[in-house]
Amino acid sequence: MKTVRQLIEAKGRDVWSVSPDQTVFSALELMADKDVGAVMVIEGQQVVGIMSERDYARKVVLKGVSSKEAKVSEIMSRKVVFVRPEQSVEECLALMTQKHCRHLPVMSGKDLEGLVSIGDAVKAIIAEKEFMIGQLENYILAG
Repeated sequence: MKTVRQLIEAKGRDVWSVSPDQTVFSALELMADKDVGAVMVIEGQQVVGIMSERDYARKVVLKGVSSKEAKVSEIMSRKVVFVRPEQSVEECLALMTQKHCRHLPVMSGKDLEGLVSIGDAVKAIIAEKEFMIGQLENYILAG
């Protein structure tokens, strides 16, 4: 069973972040530039929230707010659900399903070590299952 640590080591530890004072528009530009669906919101050295495409769609677009004027702090999710590096990818996916979120920061104490998306978790689980199937096929054919 693959751990979150193994997943972020394989995919990379890059985490894109914005400050709570930045405009929503600048956060969206960063998300588009980096081709990501969420950015961490960091103030000083501390994680204070996460802003996702879902936050934008529900809190800016549907309410008719201007993304060039609204601050990230106005729309970010403040309750950040996170995982620890030693947790399994399966636990990570279960938590995403339970909490209805698509991105989980990976925290070790107060240190941000990475960010896992639902796509990352699903790809890792599929790769692990495909490997296991290949091993079983080889075992059957060799027997």
